[in-house]
Amino acid sequence: MDLPQLEALAAAVDTGTFDAAARALNVTPSAISQRIRALENSVGGVLLTRGKPVTATAAGIPYLRLARQIEALAADAATEATPEKGAAFPVIPLAINGDSLATWALPALASLADELTFDIHREDQDHSWDLLRDGTVMAALTTEARPVQGCTSTPLGVMRYRPMATPDFVARWFGDGVAASALNAAPVVVFDRKDDIQDRYLRSFGKGLTPPRHHVPASTEFAEAVRLGMGWAMLPDQQSFGPESRGELVELAGGKPEHVELYWQQWALHTTALDRVADAIARAARELAHS
Repeated sequence: MDLPQLEALAAAVDTGTFDAAARALNVTPSAISQRIRALENSVGGVLLTRGKPVTATAAGIPYLRLARQIEALAADAATEATPEKGAAFPVIPLAINGDSLATWALPALASLADELTFDIHREDQDHSWDLLRDGTVMAALTTEARPVQGCTSTPLGVMRYRPMATPDFVARWFGDGVAASALNAAPVVVFDRKDDIQDRYLRSFGKGLTPPRHHVPASTEFAEAVRLGMGWAMLPDQQSFGPESRGELVELAGGKPEHVELYWQQWALHTTALDRVADAIARAARELAHS
């Protein structure tokens, strides 16, 4: 394999077609096809599915990750070689869950905004593993302690989630207490269809509960929907402490808080930019733990 072959592989996946990859690399579509075919011949396997969009096969994922890591190393070298003001900022793609973005992670990244650019994929902490695996992101906040192949995993701490609702909502739906029958009738707010934390709370009261659901796929608006009385939901302490202290939200009785352990997984290779991001995230997580 050679670098143009890996570059063609990544461009095909990133743009979705060979034609778009050719435009991105200023070559012909046949050149993209030839480079990828040569790479597949050299490794002895099919690396891409030729669909719309083009996607990496299981065999292609390690080479896709390699291509993106080489690109990151090249960008890091270019930044180090030309540190003068005005040089292009390195791009750091990250996967971060919405709750962390809305509470503590974004301020940590803001401290580096004058020297790095961030391509943030908002992804549930339980589902960011795949983005790391194929090299789409260089690092991720995840609930998975076991490191993705080619990555390191560092524990950050715990976010505590509690079932919260407005006092009026509790009086209307849980006047006789929080029980399975009431939870099956009371509306619940969920982030999206990957969000399982409310269901884990429901399962602690019994199986088969199917309450009405409001889907609100934005972290700040999600918490606002609960504050407006649309339903109950599991909220992180960082979002619930303020409204709770003002009497706008109360914790549902019964059940247990959910403690979500977070880990910082990143590529095992080291670049100056990625290491600075890791340091900023770790520092913010330590401050959060002591707040």
